[in-house]
Amino acid sequence: MRRIGTPTSAEARPSTPRVDFRIDPSRYRHWRLAIDGPVATLTMHVDEGGGLVPGYELTLNSYDLGVDIELYDAVQRLRFEHPKVRAVVLTSGKEKVFCAGANIRMLAASPHLWKVNLCTFTNETRNGIEDATANSGQVYLAAVNGSAFGGGYELALACQHIMLIDDQSSVVSLPKVPLLGVGPGTGGLTRVIDKRHVRHDLADYFASKSEGVGGEKAVQWRLVDEAVPRARWQETVAERAANLAERSACSVGATGIELTPLEKTRTCDEISYRYVAALLEPGRGVAEITVSGPETDAPAEVAGVYEQHPGFWPLAVTRELDDLILDLRTNEPELGTWVLRTRGDAGRVLAYDRLLLDNRDDWLANEIIHYLKRTLKRLDVTSCSLIALIEPGSCFAGSLLELALAADRSFQLSGVFGEADPDAEPAAVTVGEMNLGPLPMGNGLARLETRYLGNDADLTEVEKRAGEALEAEDAEPLGLVTFTPDGVDWAEEVCIAIEERASFSPDVLSGLEANYRFAGPETVETKIFGRLSAWKNWAFNGPNASGLESMYLQEITQRVQQYEKRRSVIGASHSNVKNSPVSGAIEYMKGHMDEPISVASLAEGTCMSESAFAHLFKQCTSTSPYQFLKQLRFEHARDLLLENHTVSDVARRVGYSSLSHFISEFKRYFGETPRSYLQRLEGLELFNLHED
Repeated sequence: MRRIGTPTSAEARPSTPRVDFRIDPSRYRHWRLAIDGPVATLTMHVDEGGGLVPGYELTLNSYDLGVDIELYDAVQRLRFEHPKVRAVVLTSGKEKVFCAGANIRMLAASPHLWKVNLCTFTNETRNGIEDATANSGQVYLAAVNGSAFGGGYELALACQHIMLIDDQSSVVSLPKVPLLGVGPGTGGLTRVIDKRHVRHDLADYFASKSEGVGGEKAVQWRLVDEAVPRARWQETVAERAANLAERSACSVGATGIELTPLEKTRTCDEISYRYVAALLEPGRGVAEITVSGPETDAPAEVAGVYEQHPGFWPLAVTRELDDLILDLRTNEPELGTWVLRTRGDAGRVLAYDRLLLDNRDDWLANEIIHYLKRTLKRLDVTSCSLIALIEPGSCFAGSLLELALAADRSFQLSGVFGEADPDAEPAAVTVGEMNLGPLPMGNGLARLETRYLGNDADLTEVEKRAGEALEAEDAEPLGLVTFTPDGVDWAEEVCIAIEERASFSPDVLSGLEANYRFAGPETVETKIFGRLSAWKNWAFNGPNASGLESMYLQEITQRVQQYEKRRSVIGASHSNVKNSPVSGAIEYMKGHMDEPISVASLAEGTCMSESAFAHLFKQCTSTSPYQFLKQLRFEHARDLLLENHTVSDVARRVGYSSLSHFISEFKRYFGETPRSYLQRLEGLELFNLHED
């Protein structure tokens, strides 16, 4: 899903109550799950009036996000609660239609981000179906008992075996190109070619003809595996499901565990579970996520996994992180930067990892590892900037180190926070066996392998240090972290990195991250999400929709909005501090920009302690004294540049003795150097960004 810059959550999605991904079969409205020995049947019978958002009817078994939430839950429950199931029949409960794909009226009425999130989640769910077939021995069979259009056929494509009823009318079709002028968004094109190996020319014809292909021609073109006459349909489906179940490698004697309701507390500014918590800061566009390690030692034997469920730490923390990612992507799209922290005992994390890896032949241990793998993949394809902060008390080890490896940047504190906690153990990261293969990305490589792609010698050095708690001076040379500031520079560097990220164009960042996160070999999965990254910008905003110029207009608008946002923070503060001790501090800042100013001196001037002053200042201005002063200085610097002052003169006037430092900080704040910034502003006569 793509992040946004300044719109609020309400603007970013239809007018609807907050979406909750927690559900169970007793509350399904669109799916029926039946178990008959080793065969399960998932019947799609969409409630036409059960749309997640008012304003459309889910006719012809079309789906919206609510329908797919139920499907995802069913796939998960089959893996954990019904491990004896070895074949899953996916079919329709309606006459002459299998599924018409995503509801067109819903898509037409939905903002861009809502559509993008739907496509991302839908792709992940279909990948989960394929993962269940590959790693849980639950083989999916699509019993297409009516026409399957668009996303309906894409759902069938996720199954291992596709049966199409041969009744002279039912067809499979990807009609989006001829009917809507957009490409299929949930893996259809990729799976047709790469999975079903349909010939290029036939695939081209198929995707450009709205009427679809049925009967024996669909079999000959490899679009389906078999076409079955209506008279033999029920018998053949049952026969095929039994054959698939018999050949499956599923654990016959396994006893499932219940996925009990997930305990969660949700407010406007915080989401919390037992092991995962997130602080939501819409004003900064940031979600501060903290993942806690296990509270107790790992069980000595695999039997302890069953005794502790659902509280067994790896399973519990994975369920919580999975739900949080989905919640934030759907309900908080304005939070474009996620800050990742951990806390706890790294040794315990590694011990739980070891328990799972030593017992991978146990079905439940295997399922938990694959669930963690899928959840981390969900993080990989989330279009938000990910920044990991490795501080004293962190437990970035083994499975939790994957969070830092998934991040776009990571900061590890060198040493400790001085006077704040001089006796703390320095921040460390620990590579474990979980980082060396069991949790691959969509490209089939471990995150460490992806990180050191083409640098086998560096990867070997890291593998040699596996099991060691690596402090900053060791981790940085090995390439495990991005930056290692000390306690003096920590707060400033982290704050600048977060604010810098928020100042960039959301569209540009989404493209950048999608490209950089998936180095190495292409797979069906990386192709699906890579093409989705392009499709979600072009299918809804492409030349046939709104013109190429709209993309440039969005980029310029983003820059203008960021400028206005920075100015509004300063402007709004005036009304908030008129009757506060903070007002004097702000006036002092304005009058002494060319001098060194510390928080301590400002606090002293208001006869307050430093901590009390900082708290009051942030309460009044929604930002720290340091950041407020920086905003004042750079907005003033910008005005001075427009008044034709030299860069060196401007630097001196706003308190920078080092010209190079000023240019560097200016670039972090505005995204470009003073000279290029001024040239661009002077060239855009359409946008008069400076105040009269």
